Amino acid sequence: MKATQFFISTLKEAPADAEVASHKLMMRGGFIKRLGTGIYSYMPMGLRVIRRIETIIREEMNRAGGIELLMPVVQPAELWQESGRFQKYGAELLRIKDRHDRDFVLQPTSEEVITDIARQELRSYRALPKNFYHIQTKFRDERRPRFGVMRGREFTMKDAYSFDRDLDAAGVSYDQMFAAYTRIFERMGLNFRAVAADNGSIGGVRSHEFQVIADTGEDAIIYCPTSDYAANIEMAEALPLLASRAAPDAPLHKTATPNKSTCEDVAALLGVHLESTVKSLVLATDETNDAGDVLKTTVWLLLVRGDHSLNEVKAGKVEGLKAGFRFATGAEIDAHFGCKPGYLGPIGLKQPVKVVADRTVAMMSDFICGANHADFHYTGVNWGRDLPEPDLVADIRNVVVGDPSPDGKGKLAVQRGIEVGHVFLLGSHYSRAMNATFLDENGKPQLMQMGCYGIGVTRLLGAAIEQNFDARGIVWPVAIAPFAVVICPIGYDRSADVQAAADRLHDDLINAGVDVMLDNRGERPGAMFADWELIGVPHRVVISDRGLKQGQVEYQGRRDAEASTLALTDVLATLKAKLAA
Repeated sequence: MKATQFFISTLKEAPADAEVASHKLMMRGGFIKRLGTGIYSYMPMGLRVIRRIETIIREEMNRAGGIELLMPVVQPAELWQESGRFQKYGAELLRIKDRHDRDFVLQPTSEEVITDIARQELRSYRALPKNFYHIQTKFRDERRPRFGVMRGREFTMKDAYSFDRDLDAAGVSYDQMFAAYTRIFERMGLNFRAVAADNGSIGGVRSHEFQVIADTGEDAIIYCPTSDYAANIEMAEALPLLASRAAPDAPLHKTATPNKSTCEDVAALLGVHLESTVKSLVLATDETNDAGDVLKTTVWLLLVRGDHSLNEVKAGKVEGLKAGFRFATGAEIDAHFGCKPGYLGPIGLKQPVKVVADRTVAMMSDFICGANHADFHYTGVNWGRDLPEPDLVADIRNVVVGDPSPDGKGKLAVQRGIEVGHVFLLGSHYSRAMNATFLDENGKPQLMQMGCYGIGVTRLLGAAIEQNFDARGIVWPVAIAPFAVVICPIGYDRSADVQAAADRLHDDLINAGVDVMLDNRGERPGAMFADWELIGVPHRVVISDRGLKQGQVEYQGRRDAEASTLALTDVLATLKAKLAA
């Protein structure tokens, strides 16, 4: 392709609202154009990257047995009401009405629609397994869209859905998709990790996130450098840091801690390690009737070590908190503890509460906690002697660097990542809610076992850039670059020899199946080079009168520090070899 036949629109400066590198570079490189908050037009350069990503996805999905279809963006609310997600999904689900006052949604995902298709079409065990996928526009009404395409409101996603006769077969489908995702991201040339993850609002029994490693990533990835263990911070298991509970060695003492309401301040005042303190967090759960009236409220006291933090996802899996919890109100805290936050603890309660201790806290002795009295803490606190054993012991904290790996093969480390894919083993979560059944060999109805698998197509643009850029611009992996090669002729509009050589190389590359751009705009060399370094084309060939007189061209890979010379007769073979590698 020649530049004058294409659309190239670069900027010297990024818009003021562009925050991260990918957002700035995509705006400057002319890949996207902002239409509204979290909504972008994908310009020709950006669309070429999207199409390359989609091609890789389609090839690997088809290879893994996926069957492509296309489901609508606008979906009837009845299906979402049937699954229970119309209200449960929350404010991110954009709900709309048509002229007849009927409720619809702009789909953020398509579990309901595909389950409706499956229950109508997959009636027998002979029709299973099946895996349907589509690449379609999605909309999630993000509270705070940011980071360009990485957290926009409208985006493109590939979502796939498998249907199997039992959980063992569904596990096979899950493993096939896991392997397909691994191949997809490897082919794109991305550095990524697959990590164990929470199922969140999708539901189900097993899931993994695929995270592109990048310092600007929003997600904390927990991994063991000496083993294969990896999980996101919501799912990473925190083992107890004490093997057993030591016998009490100190007396219980109510100690004055004036104006010291944090564990850090208390530890500094008393001259002890922060690890000897215990932090109190107060939650509440409500039992309601069908009308939504609260019938009973239970207050919960969760205890974590002073240098640790509560993991709310893990807390939500504690028996009694699974149905949903909230942080207790000031009035509820006063009624049960008789004290303001900062000095709360499990001793001397005004009303009973459910006490949940983190695994490490349950093994502590002679620890420090709030005394339920402003400006006082208890020191020398021991389970069994000074307070009853906790009602529950559970893993409720975030892991920290240096914690033992759950697989026993080393210590945990943390790196940042950008989620670009997620696979879920749903089981019967949706098929049960929507009565999606098939007839088995005995003619009896059985619930289909499902999996769902998503890839953020447009998010991958941002994630790939966050992993591949420098001071000059984007450094695309060749598999997803908008063009593989750019030819930069110096004096194309002034030299017949340069024009002929550039056109000939362009045509030879086209005939060899190479996606090539010939910059025939007549730009000055500095401006021309700056544009293509910003855009990030992996391979650049410069043709000039001076070089042609010596039978040479100048070649520079986007990651190369300096250019090198090639014989004009060797340039085609050299480029083909580099692209094949």
